[in-house]
Amino acid sequence: MTLAPSARRFVIVCHVLASAGWAGAVAVFLVLAIAGLSDGEPLTLRAVYVAMDLATAWIIVPLSFAAPLTGLVLGLGTRWGLFRHYWVAIKLVMTLPSTGFLLMHTGPIGAAASFSAGGSLPQEAAALRLQLVVDAGAALAVLVVATCLAVYKPAGVTPFRMKD
Repeated sequence: MTLAPSARRFVIVCHVLASAGWAGAVAVFLVLAIAGLSDGEPLTLRAVYVAMDLATAWIIVPLSFAAPLTGLVLGLGTRWGLFRHYWVAIKLVMTLPSTGFLLMHTGPIGAAASFSAGGSLPQEAAALRLQLVVDAGAALAVLVVATCLAVYKPAGVTPFRMKD
């Protein structure tokens, strides 16, 4: 099924907004996670982890579903296909597991928020604090690569391409 031009443009706008929003929210999360490594003002540190938890639940997770979903619609409804071009297939293979990894890591984010809301992060939470920085950095790298693939669209079709 091919999308009508107006529907295709609408889905493209939704996909770009979801993808850019996801990357932007992860960048903000990374900044907050780095700020959480400091031994600064206790109230600020508490606020950092609570903000990270809220941003994850209300912004990052929904956008991590919206971006691949709109990408699937575009892949199925346009000439690009899902497995026709390497750049589309690679983006799909990168973003779907990224959403899964994100869902697995919402627990540590919530734990850090719970610790900090209760007063302060215990000394044992140092590894957790560093893990949040590493995870956010890796997620941002994946999203930057996916964006580069979407913009540059490297040539090459897979063996699964259909004849035009």
